Amino acid sequence: MSTTILLTDYAWPDDQIERAIVESAGFRLVSGPAAPSSAEHVEALVKEYRPSAILTCWAQVSAAAITSTDGLRIVARLGVGLDNIDVASATEHGVWVTNVPDYCVEEVADHAVGFALAWCRGIVSLDRDVRNRRWDPSSAKLRRISTLTCGIVGFGRIGRATARRLKAFGCSILANTPYPPGDCPDVRFVDLDLLMAHSDIVIVHAPLTDETYHLINGARLALMRRGGLLINVSRGAVVDTDAVIDALDSGHLSAAALDVLETEPDVPAALLEQQGAILTPHVAFSSDASLEELRRRATEEAVRVLNGSIPHNACNRPIVR
Repeated sequence: MSTTILLTDYAWPDDQIERAIVESAGFRLVSGPAAPSSAEHVEALVKEYRPSAILTCWAQVSAAAITSTDGLRIVARLGVGLDNIDVASATEHGVWVTNVPDYCVEEVADHAVGFALAWCRGIVSLDRDVRNRRWDPSSAKLRRISTLTCGIVGFGRIGRATARRLKAFGCSILANTPYPPGDCPDVRFVDLDLLMAHSDIVIVHAPLTDETYHLINGARLALMRRGGLLINVSRGAVVDTDAVIDALDSGHLSAAALDVLETEPDVPAALLEQQGAILTPHVAFSSDASLEELRRRATEEAVRVLNGSIPHNACNRPIVR
């Protein structure tokens, strides 16, 4: 039987790119449903097909899935974050875990800055007014972005790209990161509470870990300047959604621009009711170019490992058994 690669799910119309790469390498691709299914369903697929590699987009790859087949050699994430993969179990069982860490840097930074510009210029709220046949330019409360201070929470590749864009608009930039780089003279690195207190716009680029769960909570939102904007283009659970709703409801935040939610794809009704909520369906990473690159590079990692080579973007050091 041919060596099998399991594609658990995919956030695009088909599996043609993945299939072409896998089959040209002489392997077999088995695709699960496009929409992410339960961890239990992924476990059942693994038990049925005994894959040597797993490609996963959003579906949960649990410890049970990883340990249910002896021949598994790699779990390759079609994305950046690893919160849907049991990395510890993979490491313990000698399985590589990889991601594609830099495929969507430009897109996510563009999305974050797009949210900021839309808020400064009132584009979303004014569009809603005009569509409701309300033409009242005197009611517009618009901002000059060059006068604002923007705080960036998390300063990896995407945070740095966002800072470059905002600096071009003349913004003052604050950033919070565990390891401040030494080559960003236009960015002031501060602790998180100081960043929250001195920023008109707070942009969240932090990964989701045990330490960053609800990193942006009610207490930290209360530190922000009244009438500010919160942007989250990282992971939903880094931000406490209920605290955001409360801050919007009280008027402490004038807007929250969220591409991700901790309950996605379910959107809380209380959030939908907020006029200051600007919502997109977890698409900050997406463009024609970024998706093609993501799919190609993740699949090539799986093929590379199955051909006996070391992956280019290893996220763990598997224990050799």
